[in-house]
Amino acid sequence: MKKIFVLWVLFVFSGAVVKSQDSNLANQLTELQKTVNAYQHRFDALEKNTDDVLWHHRVGDAAFIDKVIIAGPPAKAKNPTGLGADNPLKFNAYIFIPKGIDLKKKYPLIVLVHGGVHGNFGTYYTHIVRELMAQGYIIVAPEYRGSSGYGESFWKAIDYGGLEVQDSEASRAYMVENYSFVDKDRVGVVGWSHGGLISLMSVFQYPDNYKVCFAGVPVSDLVARMGYSTDSYRELFSADYHIGKTVREDVEEYRRRSPIWHVDKLNTPLLIHTNTNDDDVHVLEVESLIRALKAADKKFEYEIFKDIPGGHSFDRIDLRQSREIRLRIWSFLAKHLRPPSPLKNLYDMEKAAYVPATNY
Repeated sequence: MKKIFVLWVLFVFSGAVVKSQDSNLANQLTELQKTVNAYQHRFDALEKNTDDVLWHHRVGDAAFIDKVIIAGPPAKAKNPTGLGADNPLKFNAYIFIPKGIDLKKKYPLIVLVHGGVHGNFGTYYTHIVRELMAQGYIIVAPEYRGSSGYGESFWKAIDYGGLEVQDSEASRAYMVENYSFVDKDRVGVVGWSHGGLISLMSVFQYPDNYKVCFAGVPVSDLVARMGYSTDSYRELFSADYHIGKTVREDVEEYRRRSPIWHVDKLNTPLLIHTNTNDDDVHVLEVESLIRALKAADKKFEYEIFKDIPGGHSFDRIDLRQSREIRLRIWSFLAKHLRPPSPLKNLYDMEKAAYVPATNY
């Protein structure tokens, strides 16, 4: 009997040791993950600093480039009564002004919104920026809340389809208030993917402030998107610092952030592009947006491209076909914004990539 009791004590004690070891290991792994995350944000900041230098290298011959700090609505605070909880959230925005413009004249403005959950405005957009500036557009590109490269707290301020739209609008307001040569009546908003969602929500929420909108492969319905996305993607939205709930737990909140549920508000000329082999935003999601706009009897233009090389990025890369498609986008914008030097053919596109326009 004593032997059985001793064995029982040893069994319980060994179990407690294992549990203690497991607990210690779990704590160590948690701390290690925090350290890795901290270094990831440092690497993101280093990459962003490199991008800032590269912008001057790749576009500096054609543009005056600035990066300003402006402010949007307050971030969601854990302690709403804490010091500074009501302060506007500071964020950066890039500004590109074509060299050689006449400061006594007025020029159209493009709000160019980057894509990606926790993305940022990187030199991926080099040729797009050059092509827009060659036409005489001023460009502002907001690094709205949640963008990477600005530290963990800013990264966690993400508000997909929510306050980030107001950040984008704040960048437009900043430009028309601070640059006398920006024409407040000739402002367009352009974006792809997540940037396409923000572009759509911008014209839905602020219809009087935008003359035209282009939304390329736009995220259109977060409810549907959560259904076909990966677990890791869904976790970006249900994280406690973000929406904090899954779509199943709060479907109305996901609808509130989705353009497809706001189509009745469209009063701005709009062009939508999608691609049947899109490997990120499924074509069915954009087709649902198109059907919803038609059902609301809205006037807009769209093109559904068939298996164009590049998938999700088909009209942003630099294949000849991609540039031909971008030329259609620039033509659509030009109809409504009247830039001084619209691009008319591929030869103009080629010049824009390498030679600054000077005939403003």
